[in-house]
Amino acid sequence: MITTVVFDVGETLVRDDRYWGSWADWLGVPRHTLSALVGAVVAQGRDNAEAIRLIRPDVDVAAERAAMTAAGFGERLDDSDLYEDVRTGLSQLRAAGFAVHVAGNQTARAGTLLRRLGLPVDSVSTSEEWGTAKPAAAFFERLLRTTGSAPSNTVYVGDHPANDIAPAARTGLRTCLIRRGPWGHLWAHSADVRPDLTISGLQELPALLLDAE
Repeated sequence: MITTVVFDVGETLVRDDRYWGSWADWLGVPRHTLSALVGAVVAQGRDNAEAIRLIRPDVDVAAERAAMTAAGFGERLDDSDLYEDVRTGLSQLRAAGFAVHVAGNQTARAGTLLRRLGLPVDSVSTSEEWGTAKPAAAFFERLLRTTGSAPSNTVYVGDHPANDIAPAARTGLRTCLIRRGPWGHLWAHSADVRPDLTISGLQELPALLLDAE
């Protein structure tokens, strides 16, 4: 029986438009150029940071991000960055009796900004805060310690097959692919991606989980 639902962040709860737009502006290239490069590396199964390195091959992404922050162009996040169904979908899950958590590959600052939004969740955690990132098994082990739930009672919802679905399944969690963002749409029909559930929006999830019981 599923008791706990954990959500990825980027392109699951939060649009990445602002993030990549900020990078394009900082790098001095049209936003469409960087967006197209992100799509290209995604299709090749590469890390999305490779899109930045295609523009600046020798870039240190972490150092460049720190420079952006120092110059006043650091991470920003508000309700306009959330997908429209996020607050309603999370609230419906809690009303149905599920524990709801958020854990993704984000910076500590992103974690702070997410918590300030006051989402209807039990916890918000990021990879930088934990010192381990997806797809490492240690990330999902830490996730389970945070939720206090058994792997078989926990479903991880994400858009990325290699970072979300496959490693969560290897750790024994149930999985749900959301058809959202470039990864979710691109890989939703791949025979290599075998989530337990597939959804197009968060409001589909409560009924599916209750039916699964």
